[in-house]
Amino acid sequence: MDRLNKKQIEELLPHREPMLLIDELYDIKKLSSAIGVVNVKKNSFFVQGHFPDNPVMPGVLIVEAFGQSAAALTAHGIDKSTYENKLVFLMGVEKARFRNPVIPDCKLMLKIEAIRSHGKVWKYKGEAFVDDIKMADAIWSATIVDRK
Repeated sequence: MDRLNKKQIEELLPHREPMLLIDELYDIKKLSSAIGVVNVKKNSFFVQGHFPDNPVMPGVLIVEAFGQSAAALTAHGIDKSTYENKLVFLMGVEKARFRNPVIPDCKLMLKIEAIRSHGKVWKYKGEAFVDDIKMADAIWSATIVDRK
């Protein structure tokens, strides 16, 4: 399977509405890369306050969507017994650039790549696009920890 829908993503991640940002993960290459999809809508939870009459998806939520896509990629690729009762926590963002504003209604495409892993620590990079225009890019690290 190289495509996960929102219900399948919910089986991998602890995030729930409104904080589950990714709607789909596809073109999955096991533990290597994938493309996440965020349907940025006019009724998305952040639109009303960021900013009224001029809505923009906050950069921090773009980074969160990168992280969720990477967590789903990793959880989907590792043995389920390794991932059960675990969470993936963001450890650091080395670099994040926001090149263009992400304005509703659009489909934000997140190209995610796992750069390396060392034990429970993973490093990723990602690029975000709307209609083939680069909106943002980032490099970040995350770790897998016990749920409790």
